[in-house]
Amino acid sequence: MRGLGGLWADLGDLVLPADCAGCRERRSGLRHGVCPECVSTLGALRPGPVRPTPAPTGLPPCFALGPYAGPLREALLAYKEHGRHGLARPLGALLAEVVAVAVEPVRPVALVPVPDTAAAARARYGDHLDRLARHCADRLRRAGWPVRVLRPLRALPRPDSVTLDSAGRAAAAQTAFRSRSAGRGGVEATVVVLDDIVTTGVTLAAVSRELSATGSAPAVAAVLAATEKRHR
Repeated sequence: MRGLGGLWADLGDLVLPADCAGCRERRSGLRHGVCPECVSTLGALRPGPVRPTPAPTGLPPCFALGPYAGPLREALLAYKEHGRHGLARPLGALLAEVVAVAVEPVRPVALVPVPDTAAAARARYGDHLDRLARHCADRLRRAGWPVRVLRPLRALPRPDSVTLDSAGRAAAAQTAFRSRSAGRGGVEATVVVLDDIVTTGVTLAAVSRELSATGSAPAVAAVLAATEKRHR
């Protein structure tokens, strides 16, 4: 589906003389820090269903834009770890494509980004998924979708997942999130959990279980990338 439009403009309305975020080649006249070849590669990706194996308990159906590889991987790393915040708009537009495919037809949607821990948000100068969610919502609204961005959960301090194996990630995720208010009622919209990458699925499952306990069970999860060994 490519009914949201404007991706090329989003990837091409900031001129930044820097290395391309997608291929790391130094180019002149880059727009949003992405070269034309990487824009073409990203624009050719099509969202589809993914499922980790084994899937953790509580993981809703999950859709991803593509595998965690190539320009998509590099752009995510540049945005998330190297402060290239200008990529939030085009990456948010790509995430909107995933939501549209996962939820269609058009209907009221509540987007719930997986929250960053306070330490991660400080290190990245803001919650990186919250920024993506806002741009994702803007793109969907312009395409006629009734959208809200909700932040019903807070992230508790936990070890960096990069330092953990699969068992460690699963254990950390069990107690990683808490509802901001007890007894919160259900949401009158299709709830979509947003994340940047799905690997084992334990984070998305933990968020989904916490939301379900408040009466707002997610219908689906939407991510930008799935690790290649779990993408199909």
